[in-house]
Parts: sequence; C-alpha cells; structure tokens
Amino acid sequence: MFDFEKLEVYGQAKSFHMKTKSLVQINDIQNPERNQLLRASLSVVLNIAEGAGRFSKRDKRYFYIIARGSVYECIAIFGLMKDQHLIDGNLFREFYAMGEEISRMLYSLIKQCGV
Repeated sequence: MFDFEKLEVYGQAKSFHMKTKSLVQINDIQNPERNQLLRASLSVVLNIAEGAGRFSKRDKRYFYIIARGSVYECIAIFGLMKDQHLIDGNLFREFYAMGEEISRMLYSLIKQCGV
C-alpha cells in the first residue's frame, strides 16, 4: 500500500473528484469552467499523492499547499456555476461542505509539516 492511500484526506479528495466528474458528465455542462473544474479537482488528488511520497516535510508541505489551493479553486468555480444557474444551491452547498472538510484536513497536514 502506498502512503497516500492511508490518508483519509486522499479518500475524501478522490470522492470529491469522482462526484465532480459525474456532475459535469451527467448534466453535460459545457462551459469554460468545466475543464478547469475537472483539472482542479484532479489536482487535489494528485498533489496529495505526490506530497505523501516526498521525504522531507518541506516537500510534503509544498504539495499539500498546492492541493489546498486547488480545493479553493474548485469552490470558486462551483460558486460561479451556481451564479450562472448551472447548479442549484443545494448541490453547491454539498460540494462546499466537501471542499471545506478536505481543506481542513489538508491544513492539518500542512501544520504537521511545519515550516
């Protein structure tokens, strides 16, 4: 088993990405935000994995920070999509809550790595 697979945040990020991917496919969302949203949600997953594979705390911290930034990016895009009536408020709140939880977990990992 790889180290990243042991992290709860990795599982949460994977679920977030798969749910995001399903949303855009099922609703056939075709706007500029679609591709960026998919890239950003995938970035969360991949940066967690890459960070977990690094040896130094400084390197781990860097990738966890990037992952957290990608979560913020996803939530901003979901907000834009809500404003454009591409998703409803309930769905936005669901993704927002998932993003908030992942962000909190990443923040904890970042703090554990120190400076």
